[in-house]
Amino acid sequence: MDAVPPPTSPPAPPDGCARRPSGVVILNWRDTANPEGGGSELYVERMAAGLAERGRPVTLVCAAHARAPSEEWRRGIRMLRRGSGRSVHLRAFLLHLGRRLGPHGVIVDVQNGLPFLSTLWCRCPVVVLVHHVHREQWPVVLPAPLARLGWWVESRLAPRVYRRASYVAVSQSTRRELIDLGVRPESITVVHNGAEPHPPDPAARSAAPTICVLGRLVPHKRVELALEATARLRERIPDLRLLVVGRGWWEPQLRAAAERLALGGAVRFCGFVDEATKSELLAASWVLAMPSLKEGWGLAVIEAAEHGVPAVGFSSAGGLGESIVHGVTGLLADGPEELAAHLERILTDRALRERLGEAARARCARFGWDHAAATFAAVLDAAEAGSAGAVDDQRLVGLRLAARGRDQRQGRRERQQQGADGQSEKDPHGRAH
Repeated sequence: MDAVPPPTSPPAPPDGCARRPSGVVILNWRDTANPEGGGSELYVERMAAGLAERGRPVTLVCAAHARAPSEEWRRGIRMLRRGSGRSVHLRAFLLHLGRRLGPHGVIVDVQNGLPFLSTLWCRCPVVVLVHHVHREQWPVVLPAPLARLGWWVESRLAPRVYRRASYVAVSQSTRRELIDLGVRPESITVVHNGAEPHPPDPAARSAAPTICVLGRLVPHKRVELALEATARLRERIPDLRLLVVGRGWWEPQLRAAAERLALGGAVRFCGFVDEATKSELLAASWVLAMPSLKEGWGLAVIEAAEHGVPAVGFSSAGGLGESIVHGVTGLLADGPEELAAHLERILTDRALRERLGEAARARCARFGWDHAAATFAAVLDAAEAGSAGAVDDQRLVGLRLAARGRDQRQGRRERQQQGADGQSEKDPHGRAH
């Protein structure tokens, strides 16, 4: 769904940033405050906040929009918003030419189909973050000639431009697709999305059978399939309800589809909601529908699992085959008819629904944002050290210890410097001036 912007901090760098020479620049086409922002943007900003908490100065470059200023500090992250979704790639390059990005030792190039090609204009190490490969999505969102061009850039040009870079993928599915495109397997580290467990609240569950769809309202999310499934299932489940949570430019078409299917009050378009309302809506739901054409991981699956809500998606939709464990935390379908059948099974079989929901809740506890940020930071440390290999668990432990040692040495130097400054303010007899 649309990610809720984190609280805005005062427009000043966090304490200590100015003293640290090595920073991180993250290039992403959108941020969470953007009207089109979603789960992938939330992931990026969670990683950025984790890096900032570890003492790294972080600058996030993204497209400008009306909901936020062109520059601000937020959760320890310096936000630079320039251009539009179509021009932000060029504006990032111009910021680099104008030396506006600030000191940095590594760049994170977020490849949402189109890369920033940062290896062509920056000499520092580059880490490429890929949520998923857009093979199936290009023809859905662009006319045929532009779709072919976009796929050529993603599948042919980008792997060559970034052949010496490190990669982060959010799922094993994305990792396999990158390898198919020619990316070196040893250069890819998988860093899953995190989760924030919520305490169980069985009383929050709706009395009426309720399906929830959570995400941006764009064509490749295929919310129409959830609308069609709801219309079909209402014949056998008359009090069935569908919650569509999120916003996007495809909403008018979805409302027209709901009207055409005569859903009436059975469907509720909730629009953009804050975190508290999102939690309430998920807790009230019986099942999450994920009819997306493609997902890198499926953050909504984990967000629903936090409330003990199982999910139904397509086995062919990339990372959903990992975020949903078929028959354990939810069900995977091979087509629209099976999607509707799986939804009906969960809605009408309470024992199955509760078993899947509890297993989903237990599994999501394995995915923490702190662990994800630590792994991500280790990938950046390795890249800066001149290694483009993937970070395994053993190497992660070593990098964490090395980073902790560097932080301790830095802290000792700062305390020694502060002590020296304090002594210089006293006279020879030890009295302060």
